[in-house]
Amino acid sequence: MYVNEKKINRLFFYWLTFSLILVFLIIIIGGITRLTDSGLSITKWELFSGLLPPLNLNAWNDYFNQYKQIPQYKLLNFNMTLEEFKIIFYWEYIHRLMARIIGLFFLIPLIYFHFSKYIKKEYLNTCYIIFILIVIQGIIGWFMVKSGLVNNVTVDHYRLSLHLSIAVLIISLIFWLIINVVSKTNKKFFKFSNNNVPFLILFFLIFFQIQIGAFVSGLDAGKIYQSWPLMGSHYFPNDLTINSFNNFLELDNRSLVQFYHRNMAYLIIIYSLFLWFYIYKNRIYNLYKPLKILLFFLILQIILGILTLVSGLNIYLALMHQITSIILVFSALNVYYFRAK
Repeated sequence: MYVNEKKINRLFFYWLTFSLILVFLIIIIGGITRLTDSGLSITKWELFSGLLPPLNLNAWNDYFNQYKQIPQYKLLNFNMTLEEFKIIFYWEYIHRLMARIIGLFFLIPLIYFHFSKYIKKEYLNTCYIIFILIVIQGIIGWFMVKSGLVNNVTVDHYRLSLHLSIAVLIISLIFWLIINVVSKTNKKFFKFSNNNVPFLILFFLIFFQIQIGAFVSGLDAGKIYQSWPLMGSHYFPNDLTINSFNNFLELDNRSLVQFYHRNMAYLIIIYSLFLWFYIYKNRIYNLYKPLKILLFFLILQIILGILTLVSGLNIYLALMHQITSIILVFSALNVYYFRAK
């Protein structure tokens, strides 16, 4: 009995780890899909069909003709050839295929672990939440794509931000659960206490910054003011007119969104230095190493953000910037976990 329990718990850990890798990969692929403007290449939600890519010329022409009906083709890509279409098609196809794989890979073992009775109930409850979020994520993914099929040449940046935010929440919950399994504990993800709140704030700041980053991406806001540290020749963009408080809430404005993204980064740096002071002042020795890891990836992320901007949005730098944002989330969670009580 003990041998079986130990074996199933080990399988549970491996399953979570591989799930984390799969979600990490789909976030990367999603980033490439957005950076290459590939997300609207498949104009139908093929939940059960579309498992295989087009296998002959007629099938390719069918997909291409559907793409030709949307504003993105008519206004931006009207000179696109079928071979060029295949490139953006495959990025979106891989993205959707990965989503299906993740859904099945998470569901089938979850059913097995549920009936095995060897996995802690608290762990399984977290897994149920993760699976529900995966299903919701698929629905929101199509909700996002629909926003770019009628009147827009790209997807709605609010829906893009929501899509990315749920992905970050899913991978954060998996990461947190893995640490719990390794540590053989069950620390709550959201538990507000004097010990936890300073580190939860850091996680929320980074999470919020990723949402603003999605706004920047969705609005192509990085294509303006490609200079640093000033936006052009000013700290505050000079193409903005502020007449009331409501002007600060105009998140459709590309200049304002880029301004917020820059300054959220500065705020996160300042707050991280505050945590550094707090940790060393109180001699919280077990956080020294996690803090150094966090600060390393924070500095790397800032550098990548600046280089992405001044390079004219180099796609490789932009992708590294997105990848590092997820690693930064892991680093913040790692610091928070070892302080959480």
